[in-house]
Amino acid sequence: MEKKKFYIETYGCQMNFSDSEIVVSVLKDNDFEITKDPKEAELIFINTCSIRDNAEQRVWKRLRELKSLKKKKPELRIGVIGCMAERLKQQLMEEEKAVDLIAGPDVYRHLPDLISMAEAGQKAANVLLSEEETYAEISPVRYASNQVTAFISIMRGCENFCAYCVVPFTRGKERSRNPETILKEATKLLEEGYREVTLLGQNVNSYHWEKGNGITGFPQLLEKIASINPLLRVRFATSHPKDISDQLLQVISKHENICNAIHLPVQSGSSRILKLMNRKYTREWYMDRIRTIKKYIPDCAISTDIISGFCTETEVDHKDTLSMMKWAEYDYAFMFKYSERPDTLAAKNLKDDVPEKVKSERLQEIIELQQQLSFESNKRDIDKVFKVLAESTSRRSKNHLSGRNSQNKVVVFPKLAYKPGDYVKVRITDCTPATLIGKAVDSDI
Repeated sequence: MEKKKFYIETYGCQMNFSDSEIVVSVLKDNDFEITKDPKEAELIFINTCSIRDNAEQRVWKRLRELKSLKKKKPELRIGVIGCMAERLKQQLMEEEKAVDLIAGPDVYRHLPDLISMAEAGQKAANVLLSEEETYAEISPVRYASNQVTAFISIMRGCENFCAYCVVPFTRGKERSRNPETILKEATKLLEEGYREVTLLGQNVNSYHWEKGNGITGFPQLLEKIASINPLLRVRFATSHPKDISDQLLQVISKHENICNAIHLPVQSGSSRILKLMNRKYTREWYMDRIRTIKKYIPDCAISTDIISGFCTETEVDHKDTLSMMKWAEYDYAFMFKYSERPDTLAAKNLKDDVPEKVKSERLQEIIELQQQLSFESNKRDIDKVFKVLAESTSRRSKNHLSGRNSQNKVVVFPKLAYKPGDYVKVRITDCTPATLIGKAVDSDI
């Protein structure tokens, strides 16, 4: 019997890409086959993100394109999964006639049943959130992998309720995976030739597992994974500043294969705005955490998230953010204009009163400053030697490899006899704001 072909498109964060790998695993175990060509597919899934309005608008545009495809191919079934599915079930079902199936992020095990309903001509939907589902024993299919790096989801959900964020409402309560299943997955990836894993969670610092009298927190989990094999690099994302502990930093400093890069979203440099955002820390508290990181891990790279134009933000608040950036000297940042998300605490309690023009102007200032900071950071790395994990052939030259160092910076260097998966010592000779350029230290080139 010929297997039905499906195609999946993923929008948004690393968690969504990890979820797509779970979806592929579930469907492959139920006699479906993934294809890289949407024109071949009998099923097309759009894995969606609701964190920002821009992400949702991209999905609506794609659904309009797929509606045209469906007119030419009436037997095609289209499914919307992930955060938008949970948040906009009614709108998707009523307004988007092309959508046949809707599944929230906690019901991917039920996709085969939902597909059967859709194929029978029924509108199929399940967006129930779970307090237990972690997909712990499902082995994700790394269908778009470079075979060198992989994501491991260690927990799901979030209970921080930042005022601007929809995630607690679309992904539900925090729950952590059994650490044994995480260790098993990491060990298997190493055996399959992978050399780096990134541990994922909305807030990995909140990882918490209890069994009997034993408690495993994130520092203990991280140390266990790092101890599997020194050849396996370990990264993690994302950290909430209020939870990043000295114990965690001590673990990172002890293990050479735990990467010296921490993503620590600040969102704003103004304590007043941070309070309105319900971030649960002040500017001064955040700065103390940065100092502590540098104390334990002197060469640690720090990246961040920044929102411009949050409710009531003044020019003084904006200047506070710029000064924080200069003080922290971020190596990289994800920068966005504030966009009000329905049902969040900010949408219910605060007025989105910063004019769009002002938001854009402030965002541009933030972007320009970060480009300068990133360039300065990279220039400081010239003449340094880094251990680089080669990940792929460079997009710009088939004679060069691209990889990352412990600080999560992209490094490009001549291929020579090296291949993806190799660790290579590279001396940095030049840079751009986004990339380090170098050569293997044993090379005469």
